[in-house]
Amino acid sequence: MDWAQLPEDTVFEGEQLGRWAVAQRAGWPGLEADQQDLLAAIGIEADPELAAAKAAAEAKPKVPRADRFAQGLAALAAFARREGHVRVPRPHKEPLEVVVAGPSAAKSRSSSHSPITPSRGRSGPPQS
Repeated sequence: MDWAQLPEDTVFEGEQLGRWAVAQRAGWPGLEADQQDLLAAIGIEADPELAAAKAAAEAKPKVPRADRFAQGLAALAAFARREGHVRVPRPHKEPLEVVVAGPSAAKSRSSSHSPITPSRGRSGPPQS
């Protein structure tokens, strides 16, 4: 079997075999030598392009959950100010100016004990 040609959406007896094969080929550098040997014995080999794509995706900075929530809340507030309601249509995307903060800013936000209130919008002192 040519595992490189197996469609990613292939399901066999309820198992997502296609996704599993792609994950093994992409994650080859992180596998133990005996795992690589077992996969090679059935014809699954490393895929340098998949491995590079996986490494690039893992290298991207992750946005903490609290920051994603704050971004969503800011987008909803902007939409509500403009439209006068919060019934957002499903395919809608609200343009926002994204500010990337360093680790120290994220740490100080997560250690804050001030609750988010409707009048303040975010924790911390009110903005003027």
